[in-house]
Amino acid sequence: MDAQVLADWENCDKTDTLFVVICSVICWGIIPAVGLGYSGYSTRHNSLASFFPALLAVICVSLQWYILGYSLAYGEGNGFIGDLKYAFHRGVLAQPVGTIPAILFSEFQLIFAATVAAIAIGGSCERGRLLPLIPFLFLWTTFVYCPLAHMVWSETGFLNQMGVLDFAGGTPVHICSGATATAISVYLSHPLFRSRKSNVRTPSHLKLHKPHNTISQLLSLVTIWGSWLAFDAGTTLSFNFKSVHALCVTNLCAAAGALTWNLITYYESGKFSLDSTFLGAISGLVMITPAAGFISMTTSLFFGIVGALVCRQALRLKFTALARRLKWVDNGDSFATHCIGGFVGTIATGLFASKQVAAFDGTTEIAGGVFIDGNYHQVFIQIIEATIGFTWTFGVSYLIFAGLDCIPGLEVLATDDEIMSGLDTLQVEESLHSAQWKDEEDYSALESSGGVCLT
Repeated sequence: MDAQVLADWENCDKTDTLFVVICSVICWGIIPAVGLGYSGYSTRHNSLASFFPALLAVICVSLQWYILGYSLAYGEGNGFIGDLKYAFHRGVLAQPVGTIPAILFSEFQLIFAATVAAIAIGGSCERGRLLPLIPFLFLWTTFVYCPLAHMVWSETGFLNQMGVLDFAGGTPVHICSGATATAISVYLSHPLFRSRKSNVRTPSHLKLHKPHNTISQLLSLVTIWGSWLAFDAGTTLSFNFKSVHALCVTNLCAAAGALTWNLITYYESGKFSLDSTFLGAISGLVMITPAAGFISMTTSLFFGIVGALVCRQALRLKFTALARRLKWVDNGDSFATHCIGGFVGTIATGLFASKQVAAFDGTTEIAGGVFIDGNYHQVFIQIIEATIGFTWTFGVSYLIFAGLDCIPGLEVLATDDEIMSGLDTLQVEESLHSAQWKDEEDYSALESSGGVCLT
């Protein structure tokens, strides 16, 4: 082993390194679980095509992150974006970032980026073609996610230097993914270029429907909920009491959100609902993400309740007459949960952050928030972060998606035939619910002509 690499490795804390390795492996499961959730929400003949973008997310973002994503997000650069010092991971080996190797830090942050991408491109479910998502993911990660991550988390980022409090990504993760999904959905309803001029594509408002596969929803819920504990705990990048506390407040907030949403559903219908449990837990996880390293257990309980109430009301928007007139579709409820929940969680962090909780790792020092420590300036910093995050993400994502629609062969809207028959039919080779080969028929029960029929 190279002497310098060996020396750097010896300077890393092995316990912290093992902890982040384990968290990285657990968090990776969030990415396909997001796809599984979108698959469960989609109709049966769109189920695989709705899952597939999550796979494209981890594939494309992994390559982009290696080539230049990590450098743009965490290179020195300026207050807006990093430089190309670490392009192709030059020199990103064992040198410590905190107490863990730089290459492991990069891998953990890659999983964040791929998770955001998987949530974001859910805006194309049931209407968008898969092929344009490949260049979109490369461009989106480069021009949307990397600048936002740099501004918030890099030492040279201007929002970071302003003192923004965003522990695990209220803005870079949730507002970014929700705003991107909304931009994609808006464009698919009102395309400007080749998708609009095509005689085989008719932009239309999808019929609202309930989730079609509850087992996919269930598996997605338990995977995301469990893995998000490692997502927030691992953000400390070290194994200490703060990481333990972050895990605990994350679970409590998700539980509070799930119960609150379910109780409202039970009050209205007299029944409990898996969909309500799913959305309530997700709203709680969204709310706690920016705050997990800054708030107490009691405050996290409050966050979960408020998150469920706010996101549930936001969800009603897609059922309004205005939404129908605008042909607006909130696929997988990304706008209601991630975007709105991200906004509320980011701003609420500025209200309830505690410098005592932040110091649970023994090193972090903050001025705190409005109600706990009397730092009234913090809430304005949080509002600035959330506003910049949404504006930048929505605008640039829309421009990238529209730009790709100008290129022959990369029309972003599926054809009428594909949408009517389901995207599994023409966008992917296989299907989760029907025959897999051309002209093949599904097996059907044998019919008996009078004797005993064994099936």
